[in-house]
Amino acid sequence: MSPTYAAGDWLVVTRKGRIAPGQVVVIERSAQPGFLLIKRVVRAQGQSWWVEGDNETASDDSRSFGPIDPKEIIGRVRFRYRRA
Repeated sequence: MSPTYAAGDWLVVTRKGRIAPGQVVVIERSAQPGFLLIKRVVRAQGQSWWVEGDNETASDDSRSFGPIDPKEIIGRVRFRYRRA
């Protein structure tokens, strides 16, 4: 599967709102401060979230690092646009 987002895409991200499966979120893992990831929320897992990338063969996600703490979610991606 091709990546949903590409280099040069700009994202509008909101920090407010409820998180639900299917939404795309920006996360900053506490183990990697300053490194942002874009992932799709798959499911709630206890008090945590399971997130996966759309490109399974190239994605570093919950399949490799496990569920994430809700505090690691920076915000939800509302839409993207490409800079002209």
